[in-house]
Amino acid sequence: MAVTKYTEEHEWVRVEGDVATVGITQYAQEQLGDVVFVEVPAVGRKVAKGEACAVVESVKAASDIYAPVAGEIVEGNAALADSPGDVNAEPTGKGWFFKLKLADKAELDGLMDEAGYEAFVKSLG
Repeated sequence: MAVTKYTEEHEWVRVEGDVATVGITQYAQEQLGDVVFVEVPAVGRKVAKGEACAVVESVKAASDIYAPVAGEIVEGNAALADSPGDVNAEPTGKGWFFKLKLADKAELDGLMDEAGYEAFVKSLG
């Protein structure tokens, strides 16, 4: 069964086995506005927790997407190159950014669950 966790940078991470799929939350895509470009990391790249490894650009701003946990990139969502709007339409579905093989599952313990993330977003006002 998949477990989903959230970061204060508004990324979600869905873990199945030792692979984590990463994207941005509904809140994040609403803040960005219409997404016009996405750059995903290359397969094989090793990333540290908190490292900027993808880019999303909207009509309002460009933002880095950070690795919520350390690991090795096993897949980038190449479809976003042609359909960056998927990030707006389905941020937690086909709008995912990359998948990585976890280096240390214990890093997930520092992330928020859905209730914790919802409370965090409310605290932002």
